[in-house]
Amino acid sequence: MAVKIRLKRMGAKKSPFYRIVVADSRSPRDGRIIENIGHYDSTTLPATVQIDEERALNWLSTGAQPTDTVKDLFSKAGILTKWDELKRTKKEA
Repeated sequence: MAVKIRLKRMGAKKSPFYRIVVADSRSPRDGRIIENIGHYDSTTLPATVQIDEERALNWLSTGAQPTDTVKDLFSKAGILTKWDELKRTKKEA
């Protein structure tokens, strides 16, 4: 089972917001999820992003692969740099 961290579209027509979710890669975009780890609203200026950093790092450590958009959101939030530091400390130990 391949696990992905991706966006789930929510909201009304022409006013979307997205939840950042962990889901099986075979499930549909708005289908069944494993866990909700944050949300992203691109309609506000500036865009609103809220991510549960601890859960995101936990899922990355278990092998979940973020999509390109989620990877960009993670890098802007500083989660990917923390993930790289965690990987480096595990290799050194």
